[in-house]
Amino acid sequence: MSHRSGFVNILGNPNVGKSTIMNALVGEKLSIITSKAQTTRHRIMGIVNGDDFQIVYSDTPGILKPKYKLQESMMTFVNIALSDADIILYVTDITEKTADETGYTVKIKESGVPLIVAINKIDLSSQQDLEQKAELWEKIFPGAPIIPVSALEGFNLDILLCAIVSKLPEGAPYFPKDQLTDKYERFFASEIIREKILLNYQKEIPYSAEVEIESFRDEEKIIRIRALIHVIRETQKGIIIGHKGEKLKKTATEARIDMEDFFGKKVFLEMYVKVTKDWRDKPTELKRFGYR
Repeated sequence: MSHRSGFVNILGNPNVGKSTIMNALVGEKLSIITSKAQTTRHRIMGIVNGDDFQIVYSDTPGILKPKYKLQESMMTFVNIALSDADIILYVTDITEKTADETGYTVKIKESGVPLIVAINKIDLSSQQDLEQKAELWEKIFPGAPIIPVSALEGFNLDILLCAIVSKLPEGAPYFPKDQLTDKYERFFASEIIREKILLNYQKEIPYSAEVEIESFRDEEKIIRIRALIHVIRETQKGIIIGHKGEKLKKTATEARIDMEDFFGKKVFLEMYVKVTKDWRDKPTELKRFGYR
């Protein structure tokens, strides 16, 4: 029996459910999920294995027009994902307009990479709306399979998986069969904290914050983590901390609970806040935080 392996890179605009789809396909929460745009900043791999296949999914930041260097770096991840894919899984949703302000649908067609289109959130639509939306995407991506799914409800994910496997090139596995992702534990600790910042703070705060794991000590019975939240202004530091530190304490408690569930171990978490002015536009800071 021949073995199939390939990189399936997930592209699409912000807030269409790319991370939810990857987590559902992988069976683990690797990408953080919130209702806010630009939740995903990095390229995150999730690996799925069968007896005769290996799929290396890549969740990517939502496609956008960059306004500062952080967003330029985020789009670098998207551009690389477009260039090194064996299959592109383009995710849209039932409410998204088909107008392409960034020109990426043209880039995807010109790439020549095998393409599958997933229309997500169909639990929010009628059959008539879905048929109309599918017709529009068939005109944009002629010949590509158009698969309606609901990542939240788990609807049609089995059909999506079969479509992906059928397009995988033959080849040996790229990673050991028991490997789940390419990221380290520190990365997931920082992402869990960043998810709580996205959920607990409003306006510009989540987009001005970056999480740095200063220390990660995995002891026999407990993981000890020291995390630093970087913001760009002193006023933001005060908002993150909150009155008598209550807001920071709430965020830390929620993050610790999720970390204990993710790592399967007790966690002692210390969190501090630091002003790092204009970090989003400083190449040296971006590189330190893992951006290109």
